[in-house]
Amino acid sequence: MRPVLVVNRLDAERLQRLIDTAAHRDVVAEALEAELERAEVVEPEEIPADVVSMNSQVRFTELGRGTELTRTLVYPHALADTPDGLSVMAPVGAALWGLKVGETIDWELPNGRRIQLRVDAILWQPEAARQYHR
Repeated sequence: MRPVLVVNRLDAERLQRLIDTAAHRDVVAEALEAELERAEVVEPEEIPADVVSMNSQVRFTELGRGTELTRTLVYPHALADTPDGLSVMAPVGAALWGLKVGETIDWELPNGRRIQLRVDAILWQPEAARQYHR
C-alpha cells in the first residue's frame, strides 16, 4: 500500500503544467501524474513541516542498498543551479515527492527494477521557512 501524499496546490499546478507540456510522455511522467491524481492537495500554508515538497532538502535511504543520500527536490530547469538537485521528473524524485518523514515507498524504475525508499529527514522545506511561492 502506498502512503497518502500531501502536496501543496502550487506544486500540484506547476507539476501538472510540466507533465502537460512535456515533449513526450515517459514512464516517470505517467507515474507522477498518477501520484498527483491520488494526492491530498492543500494550500501551501497548510503543508506539514515533515512533508517532502518541491525545493525541500531531504535525507533519504535506498533500503535495498542501505545508501543514505541528501538531495534537494527541484524542477528540471533548476538542476543546473542546485548542486545537490534531484529532478522531480527523475524516478527517485517522483517517488519522494509528497512523502512524510518516516514513510517508505516501493517504486518501480523505468528499467523494471524496484527500489524501496525511506524519508529520514527534511533538512529544509520552503513552506516551513514561509517561502510559499518558491
